[in-house]
This record gives sequence, C-alpha cells and structure tokens, in this order.
Amino acid sequence: MTDKKIQITVGIDVDSCAGWLGSYGGQDSPNDMQRGVFAGEVGVPRMLRLLERRDIVSTWFWPGHSIETFPKQAQMCVDAGHEIGAHGYSHENPRSLSLEQERDVMAKSVKLIEQLCGERPKGYVAPWWEMSEHTASILAEYGFAYDHSQNYNDFVPFYARVGDRWTPIDTSQPASHWMTPLEHGYEIDLVEFCGNWYVDDLPPMMFIKGHPNSHGFVNPRDIEQLWNDQFDWVYRELDYAVIPMTLHPDVSGRPQVLLMLERLLDRWGSFDGVEFVTMADAADEFRTRFPFDAQARPEFVGR
Repeated sequence: MTDKKIQITVGIDVDSCAGWLGSYGGQDSPNDMQRGVFAGEVGVPRMLRLLERRDIVSTWFWPGHSIETFPKQAQMCVDAGHEIGAHGYSHENPRSLSLEQERDVMAKSVKLIEQLCGERPKGYVAPWWEMSEHTASILAEYGFAYDHSQNYNDFVPFYARVGDRWTPIDTSQPASHWMTPLEHGYEIDLVEFCGNWYVDDLPPMMFIKGHPNSHGFVNPRDIEQLWNDQFDWVYRELDYAVIPMTLHPDVSGRPQVLLMLERLLDRWGSFDGVEFVTMADAADEFRTRFPFDAQARPEFVGR
C-alpha cells in the first residue's frame, strides 16, 4: 500500500474550427477549417473510445462554437459521463476583448453548456491560457470552482492569483524607470490547475502554417519520453500531485498520437496511488486538503 495520491486529469480541449477562427490564423483557409471538422467528427469519437476502453472519466472543455457545430459529438461526451467545462466561444483571446465582449462570450458559453448538460460548468480554460484583468471576476460571477489557465506552479494545484504588476522595459526612459521588481498580487478562492505547455499535445504535434515556430511533425515517442520523465519525477518526489494533461482531438485524434496515449495511460495507471479523475473531483480534493480560509498550502518543490 502507498500513501501517495497522484491524480491525473485528462483534459481535452475541443478547439476544432474555433481554434482556427480565434487563434491559429486559419479563418481564411478551407483546408484549415477542414482540419477543424476532422477534430470534431473524427477526433472526438476516437478519443472517447480510447477513454472508454480504460474506464477513464475525463474533463472536456468545449468552446461554444464547437458545441453548436458538433452537437452530436458534444452529446456523446455527456452520454459517456464526462465533465464539460467552458473554453470561450471561438477560442478568442480574453486579453483582446473588452469587458462587455468577454462577458457576452462567457454568458453564451455557459448557456450552451447548461443546455447540453443540465448544469453550469464548474471549470474554465482561458483560450491560449491568457486571462484578462476581468476574467477572474467574471468567473466568480458565474460560480466557477476552478480554472485551468495560470502558470505559477506545475503539478500541484494552487489558488489563483490576481493583481501581479510589473514594469516593461522602456528604453525611451532612464534605466531607473524599469529597474523595479514584480509586485506580487493576491490569492482568490478559485482552484488552479497549471496550464502546462509541457504536458500539452498541440505545440509540438500540430502544424500551423501561419506560425514560424510551428512544429507538427515531432515524433510522438519523443513526447512520450518527455511526459514519462515528468510523471516519474512527480511520482518520486511528491506524495500528492495532480498531472493536468491537455489534449486536443485535432492532435490526439491522429493514430500515431492515440497509440502514444495508450502506452502512457496504461503505464501511469499501473502505479500504486495513481488515479484518473475529473478536474472537478481534483478541485474538491484540493479544497479538502487545503481550505481557502486556512493557512496551510501544499509543498510544490518536492523532496
């Protein structure tokens, strides 16, 4: 027996056509939009089958555009018992929106998920993992329990922080103008799971024509080693942790990535003390261990 509790959350962002509209620069490309349709019509069912075969319940973040474009596939996720979270409407960057626009996007997204599931979403992922100065207050208005966007830590949840301030370098000013430290903000009652680029399938394994540093042809076995190394360190060094995977049907619906995920999930699931949970359940576990109003906070560094 082990006292370890290593929770793995399989988070799936159904960016699909919304991703090309809001973030990847494919809004004028029929081919890119077709790739988005592949994600919804082919990638989603393939990933559902992958999870069903392992009896894993996961968290799917559906942009509103994807829900309305692929209602059948969205319903398949609900029928399979998976949690549904919010992820914008057209994967628009919150930092590019006005307060009114961001509120309108959230209202539409929450309404669509409520119609789909019968309840409001508990979790949110900011497109591009970029929260605006208004995002946290909007999440509070809608009663979100957790967010999966911030980057303060990696494999242990934390309470979201807001209000950080820093001074960009401005060479038109004297050097003393920018030689000031970052001013730390403060915690709010919102559980955070790191938006971890290093456990995200999309940056290394999806080709984006408009991005000069786009990869897309990285061998999934190299990513498998990268993710296994992170898992092995976490398992050795931490007794409590959450590994927040970020997957996309656009990428993980491809055969070579599905095979990689099969190997990863089977290996990780063979360790004592490892369990696959939804992010909502992981957030509940964190709140039980570290209530917001208590002083105790988790160890992030490891032994």
